[in-house]
Amino acid sequence: MTFIPTSEIVPLDTSSVTHPRRKSLPPWFRVQLRPGPHYKELRQLVETHQLHTICEEARCPNLWECWNNRTATFLILGDICTRRCHYCSVTTGRPLALDLEEPHRIADAVRLLKLRHVVITSVNRDDLPDGGAGLFAETIQRIRHVAPNCTVEVLISDFQGQQQDLATVVHEHPDILNHNIETVPRLFPSIRPQGKYARSLTVLQWAQEMGARTKSGLMAGLGETEEEIRNVLQDLRSVGCEMVTIGQYLRPTLQHAPVSRFYTPEEFEGFKQVAVELGFHHVESGPLVRSSYHAEQQAQRSEK
Repeated sequence: MTFIPTSEIVPLDTSSVTHPRRKSLPPWFRVQLRPGPHYKELRQLVETHQLHTICEEARCPNLWECWNNRTATFLILGDICTRRCHYCSVTTGRPLALDLEEPHRIADAVRLLKLRHVVITSVNRDDLPDGGAGLFAETIQRIRHVAPNCTVEVLISDFQGQQQDLATVVHEHPDILNHNIETVPRLFPSIRPQGKYARSLTVLQWAQEMGARTKSGLMAGLGETEEEIRNVLQDLRSVGCEMVTIGQYLRPTLQHAPVSRFYTPEEFEGFKQVAVELGFHHVESGPLVRSSYHAEQQAQRSEK
């Protein structure tokens, strides 16, 4: 699963609660909850269409802003992941059978909500012959059929390094293809034991060579050094990655990897400057930044 959990976010209008054995959150993590009419409409549609959104699953602090701006991130292929990453709170286990009506329901929700930008992501489905690539492709097709003006971003798994599965998704020409690198190579064995750093870079390189506009994301605060973050950014640019998001890791439960440190907003600004100097077309870097933060703006500004 490729997202940054945010269950420790404390709303501005509530009192801070210190969790046992957890680091206290710095003041810049307080956010204000402002549910508007678009937010309420989207929530109702998600419930009536029996859809999953990573916005809710991850308790993203930017949910209010994105939903009010008619941008949403839908989770397909069920809600049970075949991998166990030590930063992610999504349930791990044996997934249920594919819901073949899911692409139709998502497309209908996009149409009814008049979404301007939609992000489609998924759990890892290593149990499927194509890793779920076919359902990704069908979802893009259905959205394009009913909402041709809506830009589509996909946030994919590594498909276990199967180039033909990646090609299935790229063939549908998503506006942005995102695959999150998540952390530095030294931490992959402990943080993403079923992933491979080199494989993720290869997936991004293949996608770029196939003509996709590529994007990746990185979490900070898992025990990496600033030099290692800079090296990952260099590696991403070396395979042609065009967009990048950098955000603070937050521990979803006490059973997950602890936060090693909280980077300041100024330090995130420093990472942004490094990324810009390396030639990324669009960079989002900050404590509250998540994979889909300002996704619509990225689709508009980052040109092939």
